Amino acid sequence: MIFSAKQVAEILNGTVDGSEEVSVETLAKIEEGTEGAITFFANPKYAPFVYTTQASVIIVSKEFKLEKPIKATLIRVDDPYSAFASLLNFYYSQKTARIGISEKASIHQGAKIGKDVYIGDFVVVEKGAVIGDRAKIYPQCYIGSDCKVGEDSTLFANVKVYEDCKIGSSCTIHSGVVIGCDGFGFAPQQDHQFKKIAQIGNVVIEDCVEIGANTTIDRATMGSTLIKRGVKLDNLIQVAHNVMIDENTAIAAQTGIAGSTKIGKNCLIGGQVGFVGHLKIGDSVQVAAQSGIMKDTESYETLFGSPAMQAREYKKSLVYQRNLDKYIKRIDELEKQLKALQK
Repeated sequence: MIFSAKQVAEILNGTVDGSEEVSVETLAKIEEGTEGAITFFANPKYAPFVYTTQASVIIVSKEFKLEKPIKATLIRVDDPYSAFASLLNFYYSQKTARIGISEKASIHQGAKIGKDVYIGDFVVVEKGAVIGDRAKIYPQCYIGSDCKVGEDSTLFANVKVYEDCKIGSSCTIHSGVVIGCDGFGFAPQQDHQFKKIAQIGNVVIEDCVEIGANTTIDRATMGSTLIKRGVKLDNLIQVAHNVMIDENTAIAAQTGIAGSTKIGKNCLIGGQVGFVGHLKIGDSVQVAAQSGIMKDTESYETLFGSPAMQAREYKKSLVYQRNLDKYIKRIDELEKQLKALQK
């Protein structure tokens, strides 16, 4: 795809400083820019590269002032970093644009398929499922009976959505995700065996959610496991039955959330965090990687460690741990002195 500087400026609502007709066909980091590439400058640390890059176009702030002449054309915007992110999204949408239904897909006559969708090879769409306009369902996905996939959502290859689960609009579900598998519900019996508890609920995923590869989200025992608008889940996350993750919370890879835990809005959770079940986590909570959350948490807390504690307490305890050998030696010495005094 080839665009002129003028066309890019129109996409970004920016202004051109230099040749409007110079063309670009790829995107690059400013230190790696070559002819025909477009890049951006936002961090002052990279200022020298503005004058040495071979990129044809540089996105800069409206306030940026050149210290000497350059060959590149500038596109001036309010926020270069956000503008370049928008350009990346535009480029990606153009690159992945596709429409059509494969003859190798299996779509039940009782399913409802929207306009301008893409459904790839060996996709299965069961009875009663609804696929929204412009949705993309990549090869070998399974959409169970009475499921819904909202408009403009993308399911990459090998996503499995069990019956009656709902996915909102503008969601991105990466390869290997399983939505709506049974929650881990078993009742211990007197003979030490386990009796399975039927999981008759579903999973509801609201709009603008992104779910990373090989993440699993269990269906509720009753009611819904709920992932609310704007949530971002990394790869390899386990979300158990009846969990609720509130709006705009982001969770890094390998985190596990046990059943019926409720996580608030705008939380930031590091990788490999573990949550026990039936917790209530407040809004805007930050949790460091590998923490173990074992009790309810108020809003705006920052937690470290396992079991997790307030950041200030954790840092203090860490100092003590690192000096533990010294403390033991001092105690041993004091015990010797005490015994000597007792003789």
